[in-house]
Amino acid sequence: MNMRADLLEQWHAHLAFGLRRSPHTVRAYGDAARRFLEWLGDGEWLGDGADWRQVAGCKAADMRRYLAMRRGGGLSNASAARELSALKALIKFALAQSGNEDLAPPRLRGPRVAKGLPRAVTPDEAVNLAETAAENADIDWIGARDRAVLLLLYGAGLRIDEALSLDCGILPIGATITVTGKGRKQRVAPIVPLVKQAIEDYLARQPWPAGPRDPLFRGAKGGRLSQGVVQKATARARVLLGLPASATPHALRHSFATHLLAAGTDLRSLQELLGHASLGSTQIYTKVDAAVLLDVYRDAHPRERED
Repeated sequence: MNMRADLLEQWHAHLAFGLRRSPHTVRAYGDAARRFLEWLGDGEWLGDGADWRQVAGCKAADMRRYLAMRRGGGLSNASAARELSALKALIKFALAQSGNEDLAPPRLRGPRVAKGLPRAVTPDEAVNLAETAAENADIDWIGARDRAVLLLLYGAGLRIDEALSLDCGILPIGATITVTGKGRKQRVAPIVPLVKQAIEDYLARQPWPAGPRDPLFRGAKGGRLSQGVVQKATARARVLLGLPASATPHALRHSFATHLLAAGTDLRSLQELLGHASLGSTQIYTKVDAAVLLDVYRDAHPRERED
């Protein structure tokens, strides 16, 4: 194994086990590090005998030249911003590994990325999506499962990976459940009666054991349910209902947040319910709420309806 491969292996281990990042983040940050180290190697600055001190020596100008090369290949603003974030994290790790943990990575501002507004579905559409997914399933217990998952995403505002990582140790279902979110941080999520009933109905129909360490939601062969299966069931249901392509499982979490905010929930409470690390991540929903109100205004105000 050459030294660059060894550095990448250490980087992956740090992300997966040290920081407990999601598999998606580990893969994305790992790919970004591989590309950057290869670029440094092509420039004969980082050879096979590379160590973390050499990586830690990267300056803002080096990162700027690398990103310019990547942008020349058609990299979008959003992708460039993610790549820069990964590189800063890599160099921060390199500094720590080389005994310079007190130093900060080079200061380099990324491209501006406009935040898109999440598109919410209405409460009726959320329930209809879950019901239609259930009706569209070929097997009774699988239909009950799809209904329970989608209602849980909307009713508790869970990320899809949070819902699918739940084990039967949360049973029996009460008024709340404990969810493990990003960074292994735990939070309490409320369970409304409709969601509780849907999960219990699914459990009564499914044919698998429900020991504390068994997955709550199972695939057709008994393994842990995958995101792709839920996404496909949702896509089939939204086509039957005539809903837009934006009506995805993740849109149900956006809808949960939007509807709670519209009902008067304060931002701090909403932040806790969503498991956001910063209030800034939650504040986007104030824009969503304003957009919903504007749509209502446009549909209802007589001056807006005049030809």
